Amino acid sequence: MKCVILAAGKGERMRPLTLKNPKPLLKVNKKAIIDYTLEALPPEITEVIIAVRYLRSKIKKHVGTKNRGRTVKYVLGSDKGTAYSFLAAKKYLKNERFLFVYGDEIPNKADIAGCLKNDLSILTFKSKNTQANGIAYLRRDGSIKKIVEKPKKSSSRIGVDGVMVLNTDIFKYVPKLASGEFYLSTMVGMFVQKHKVFPIKARNFIGDISTPDDLIRAGKIIAARYNGEN
Repeated sequence: MKCVILAAGKGERMRPLTLKNPKPLLKVNKKAIIDYTLEALPPEITEVIIAVRYLRSKIKKHVGTKNRGRTVKYVLGSDKGTAYSFLAAKKYLKNERFLFVYGDEIPNKADIAGCLKNDLSILTFKSKNTQANGIAYLRRDGSIKKIVEKPKKSSSRIGVDGVMVLNTDIFKYVPKLASGEFYLSTMVGMFVQKHKVFPIKARNFIGDISTPDDLIRAGKIIAARYNGEN
């Protein structure tokens, strides 16, 4: 099984830390963000596809073409938005199910394992502010009926995270322009309407890592997570 990781962005909200280093290589508790993701991947993931662009040579040097026994391939991401960076990975995905992770996520091993137990799934969390997240609404069978980006009012508190199990049907959908960029979330929103995608509640949810303060916050959560596992 393959895993696609998006690591192409400039991380502008993380500046000045990202002036010389791409965000996936910033450290939380002395470990690069992308290393947490690579370590969390289960044995069934045998190939990793990373979309890179900004300071891409540093990511390639850090991760390499073999990592923890897995083959690593790289594709050139886009400055048009996450959707087009993701679409660059299409050439390595042929009629199959795959894991997707945003490059600034720090997922829990157990959460990824939980997602993989379902044919199609999205990691979710309890949103405290629905206007700051994509929000999922469910069908009676528990699958995701639709995703609404940052609704002003919502009967749902199910926030959508950046870890998903998708299949190559996702490439049937054309991304839509939103706030000047083409976001992958617009494709996922169309995908869930036609497919049975189930929400998986995250454990020790970390959330977005967008600013320097988020690195400190994430470090505290990870330290607590580690203590809980040992």
